[in-house]
Amino acid sequence: MQEISFYLRVGHFLPSSMSDSNTTNFTNPSTFILLGIPGLEAAHLWISIPFCSIAATAVLGNFTILFTVMTEPSLHEPMYYFLCMLAVNDLLLSTSTIPKILSIFWFNLREIDFSACLTQMYFIQCFSVMASGILVAMAFDRYVAICDPLRYSTILTNSVVAKIGLAVILSSSMLVMPNPILASRWPYCRTNIIPHTYCDGIAVVKLACADIRASSYYGLFLAFFITGVDVFLIAISYIQILRAIFSLPTKDARLKAFRTCGSHIFVFLIFLIPSLFSIMTHRFGQNVPLHFHVLMANLYLLVPPMLNPIIYGVRTKQIRNQLLRLFTRKAT
Repeated sequence: MQEISFYLRVGHFLPSSMSDSNTTNFTNPSTFILLGIPGLEAAHLWISIPFCSIAATAVLGNFTILFTVMTEPSLHEPMYYFLCMLAVNDLLLSTSTIPKILSIFWFNLREIDFSACLTQMYFIQCFSVMASGILVAMAFDRYVAICDPLRYSTILTNSVVAKIGLAVILSSSMLVMPNPILASRWPYCRTNIIPHTYCDGIAVVKLACADIRASSYYGLFLAFFITGVDVFLIAISYIQILRAIFSLPTKDARLKAFRTCGSHIFVFLIFLIPSLFSIMTHRFGQNVPLHFHVLMANLYLLVPPMLNPIIYGVRTKQIRNQLLRLFTRKAT
């Protein structure tokens, strides 16, 4: 806390309550200060334990999925290509946030360069949008596999899978690009202290002493446009899948397919709900405790990359069998 008080006393870290004459010179900050989880600074070391465990599980799980699919030719199919795309995206999303978060918790390294902050903001948003797009592609893959299995190999060829992956990357990169560009143009004459563990988009632009409605409106449009389109497409896919499931002849087959679809929907909701909560509370949730908001914002970045390898990978029979063969071979 003494360090935070020091930052507040230094001239170019002045809070917004100071007079304009004292703040007008602070327009181009060279660094931002990330507070971590406001109000829980004393518990940062303890909080780092579950954070580190979740991140390590995510990295290990996703690398395991990639290794398993790459080394087993029978898994070179569209379903597993999409799973690998999700694994790579999860690794990139985790590595874009967790190193800085842990450096705050462990070593109190709160400073982050202005350009590095905007870069982190861009990649977090970009990889989050990509994850949503990949989940849509995976829902479409399951729709074709269950509802039109005879045409599966002709519809989802390797070239089609590659085009879908490229479309997800390009659309995500282009849609998110205006956010850091707008943020880089605002004057920051209030403070450069961000009450967060990473450079969250709206948390950064709220520090600007300018009319930020362009950033705010575009952020809301992006959130609801992407969420709306992706939820609609996933809902359509799974409605058709459920219709096909209930027409299956045996109860066991229906139960197995329903469990698979249910776990996929669960992972998507774990990703979606905290993300929307974070976006909405930044704009309308003034009564939500700040530490709770920051924890929820970290939840949707850290938990899905940990759950995805378990839900989509280990629970998939082919991957589970391949992992068992690998471990058995090493044991013998």
